[in-house]
Amino acid sequence: MQHLIFNPDEAPRVEDIPVLADFTGELVELINCNWRLLALFAVGQGRGELYAVLAGDGQFCALRSGSVAEFDSIARLCPQAQLFEREIYENSGIMPRHHPWLKSVRIIPDAPGKSRNADYGFYRVQGGQAHEVGVGPIHAGIIEPGHFRFQCYGENVLNLEIALGYQHRGVERMLLELPAASTANHLRLRLVECVAGDESVANATAQCVLWERMFGLGALDEYTQRMRRIGLELERLACHCGDLGAIAGDTGYLPTSSWNGRIRGDFLNMTAAICGNRFGREFVHPGGVDNDLDPEQCGMLLEKLASCGRDALASSEAMFESASVRDRMEGTGVIDTALALELGLVGVAARASGVECDARFNFPLSSLPMYGASLRKAAGGDVMARAMVRFLEMKDSLELVRNDLEWLAANPRNGTRGQQMKLPGGRLGVALVESWRGEVCHVGLTGADGEFLACKIVDPSFHNWIGLSLAMRNGQISDFPLCNKSFNLSYCGHDQ
Repeated sequence: MQHLIFNPDEAPRVEDIPVLADFTGELVELINCNWRLLALFAVGQGRGELYAVLAGDGQFCALRSGSVAEFDSIARLCPQAQLFEREIYENSGIMPRHHPWLKSVRIIPDAPGKSRNADYGFYRVQGGQAHEVGVGPIHAGIIEPGHFRFQCYGENVLNLEIALGYQHRGVERMLLELPAASTANHLRLRLVECVAGDESVANATAQCVLWERMFGLGALDEYTQRMRRIGLELERLACHCGDLGAIAGDTGYLPTSSWNGRIRGDFLNMTAAICGNRFGREFVHPGGVDNDLDPEQCGMLLEKLASCGRDALASSEAMFESASVRDRMEGTGVIDTALALELGLVGVAARASGVECDARFNFPLSSLPMYGASLRKAAGGDVMARAMVRFLEMKDSLELVRNDLEWLAANPRNGTRGQQMKLPGGRLGVALVESWRGEVCHVGLTGADGEFLACKIVDPSFHNWIGLSLAMRNGQISDFPLCNKSFNLSYCGHDQ
């Protein structure tokens, strides 16, 4: 066996991962056998080891290379690896030979007198009728910076290239600079909560699960599991509700746009009632959560949930019943199933294209009952499908939170606090958590002394920005705002 297969709750020894002479060939073969690439990274500068983590059929798979200064590009045969390879070259200088388009992911070398995108080497379309439209990085609204370069023929988009990196803060590097001692957990969690602000609970949960698995803590108590799920599902409700409102706004349907903006705030306030922060900061800790709910608080939250849920569903249903809205969404920004699989899309974007990819069901964090919730997918792959998946998931989340709150009210407990942990040396840990946007993957690799050699964070946006680019091909440039909202990807999550 040229790779190591292990269960999600395990943290295998690094020495048990075979060192491959043909790292590229083995990885390509696994992907062709329906393993999905979760993370690909290097340890070392100029020369070092490559590590890959894949997911398939409820298990993880890990493989590594020997010490290399270059390797054969995987992206030539497996497009889902292209961005990982560019990142490896940018961060470590290890060269993916024959990469189809080796260019910057986040960092462009400083050059006096040149702009951030100078010499970036954008794709160009030549021809008398072709023209180019550049948007950003500074936008008209108060949003994060990103540059969008459209190559058009009239109103038709021939190619869209997206340049990011303006939000790069070096989170992974800062995590390595922190000691792996439990005393640094507070700082570590504050950093990962800022990878993407609207995925704070998901990233904090992933980091805690990573620590718990590497520490060998085992299954957490049911109270903690339900509290964590409430945090994740409230995050999903707030963001899905807000996204459906934003999609309504870009179709010109103002009632849902206005209503959902208000209702989103109500869901955020429910999160604040649990942990004191609308975005779920300082809620999750290794081994537990930092807050408990008494029966009275559970009762108040149940009343608020019923009211918010009723309004959110009614508002969204009104949008779907509008013929003009349906006309704008159907057939816009299509990604078919085959392309979604080839690109390695995740989350809502993947499920709307018919891909069964939801870590809550493929890689559950617990054995809690799902109360009728299911893996929601659609076949259209268009804006309508992405909106409908959000709507159906919102229904499921309301049911999950309601049942969990009722259980907590009947089973009160005090003192769920995080635990102090010391990580073992020479281990590989993987945590996969389904955020509202898609799967968040955290990978940790420790040296012999228990200190981190690598802390790899893969936000769902890292997989999905290429999907937005290709969804716009042969579409109208005027459809971009609507298509962009239907993906709603994170600039800073990609850049972290």
